Amino acid sequence: MEEGNLTIVEEFVIQGFYDLPNFQGFLFGIFTVIYMSILIGNGLIIVITKIDPALHTPMYFFLGNFSFLEICYTSVILPRMLMNLWTQNRNISLVACAVQLCFFLILGATECFLLATMAYDRYVAICKPLYYHVIMNQKVCVQLVVVSWICGIPVQIGQTYQIFSLPFCGSNKLNHVFCDIPPLLKVACGDTSINELFVYAVALLFVTVPFLLIIWSYVKIIATILNLPMGMGRSKAFSTCSSHLIVVALFFGSAIITYLRPKSIHSPGIDKVLSLFYTIVTPMFNPLIYGLRNKDIIATLKKILSKWIRRRENKAWFHVLPCSLTFYRNFLLPT
Repeated sequence: MEEGNLTIVEEFVIQGFYDLPNFQGFLFGIFTVIYMSILIGNGLIIVITKIDPALHTPMYFFLGNFSFLEICYTSVILPRMLMNLWTQNRNISLVACAVQLCFFLILGATECFLLATMAYDRYVAICKPLYYHVIMNQKVCVQLVVVSWICGIPVQIGQTYQIFSLPFCGSNKLNHVFCDIPPLLKVACGDTSINELFVYAVALLFVTVPFLLIIWSYVKIIATILNLPMGMGRSKAFSTCSSHLIVVALFFGSAIITYLRPKSIHSPGIDKVLSLFYTIVTPMFNPLIYGLRNKDIIATLKKILSKWIRRRENKAWFHVLPCSLTFYRNFLLPT
């Protein structure tokens, strides 16, 4: 639809990795493996934390929710990216783009607050161990998770509406791997300064505030651990906290650089790499960081595998037994 010399954009083209035409098949294979590993790894953590009664504690309750969130978060981005690589059709309608952006922002805000909740849980467990089960009772844990999931919904819906209320005219090419705010503002017409200010305000609220709460929690945690006598749970406390801090550094580091750095130094190539960190790399490494560094999860996994192997062996034995009896009766017994 044309009006004067301007073309009103009705759909976008997500360029993705268009500049690597010879590697489309390779990238499809790599991202497929990554997506499957995210689904399997995080799904395994959800199953383990549900079936083992020893893991029915606040820490593993939050970890199970976090793993479920990671599956949802990547499922907003990766299936569409894989379809674009497979079909080479990178077109996306305005409505589909708005839906993807809205879910991406809501789940991103949920991840920020859930990581802050997990840090608060560790703070109470280490700094106030005698009151841990009183403070972090089941009702409080459920309330913290529910608030983490829903608190960003109205704000992020409003931000999505504000972005897509802008007129998009001229170029419809988004030099990114999915519908995100920086590439959308780049192709919007007119003055976007109000929108950029709103983006910074929301980023400060949903990224910086949880990040500062996490830093405050871990300052208190580290001070408490260092005051403990040598050998009194120091290594276990440091191991649990370091796993969480690695995830926090990967997610918040890339998100803060993406949304809070000045517009003048934005680069499409850097934005693509950073977006892969907080949408793909963190969910992929989450099961490895929390699983391989956690003795309780490893012990539960070994228990499940040993039961499964024993059951398979028993089934194999019952299959072999009738054949052995038949052979014994027909060939070894005297007629």
